[in-house]
Amino acid sequence: MSDRTEWQPLRDELQRWSAAGRKAKLWFRDDDAIEPTPALDRLLSLSDRFDVPMTLAIIPGPSGEQLAERLASEGRVTATVHGWTHQNYAPDDTKKQELGLHRPQTIVLDELHRGFDKIKALYPHQFVPMLVPPWNRIDDALLPHLAPFGYRAVSVFGLAKQAPIGLVNTHIDIMRWHGVRGGLPHAEIIARLVEELQNRFDGNDEPIGVMTHHLVHDDLAWSFIAGLFEETAGHAAIEWRPVGSFVH
Repeated sequence: MSDRTEWQPLRDELQRWSAAGRKAKLWFRDDDAIEPTPALDRLLSLSDRFDVPMTLAIIPGPSGEQLAERLASEGRVTATVHGWTHQNYAPDDTKKQELGLHRPQTIVLDELHRGFDKIKALYPHQFVPMLVPPWNRIDDALLPHLAPFGYRAVSVFGLAKQAPIGLVNTHIDIMRWHGVRGGLPHAEIIARLVEELQNRFDGNDEPIGVMTHHLVHDDLAWSFIAGLFEETAGHAAIEWRPVGSFVH
């Protein structure tokens, strides 16, 4: 185990879970996969090293056979649909969004239908019928129309709310998106993870999702992932699960 004191709050919380004979359910989601890259190789090597299952949110429009061939032998990886082209259609003064009503709803839904079919065809053994909206945003009006295409879940950010489709959300974002981009300070992410664990200990059984973006990681982000896996993989109080076990 790492001897870095920054991880002590997590160790203390996990000790509380262990003493109670309980396990927390975690899952890992990495966004924006399009093609094989050294960064993706680095992420997959961490998954292999620590035996942590990984969900890749793949952008269907620009992605193709090259990535599918690279991932075909990765037994810990599942493939999900990340919008269509990850293009922003929202006005400049609003938050970025591909899956809003800034375009005709029929066009947006057609892209989501095509994205589902394409990723399912490319990843017949790794596909999970889940939509990961770019920027974690989707207009509520679109949600009732997803099940007929085959979607069984949506994954955005934050504690799940009532929705017409299953939600398997992420709760921990390791990146700083404003100002100088890069990984957040480890202590800040660890504090958020401990807070989520405390919430689950008190009765919320929602799995905790950790979100990453391999293409924009700096050394701080990479070292956090390695540290997190080192601290949690194989821990008596942690169960890293493939996202498919939460999608029904």
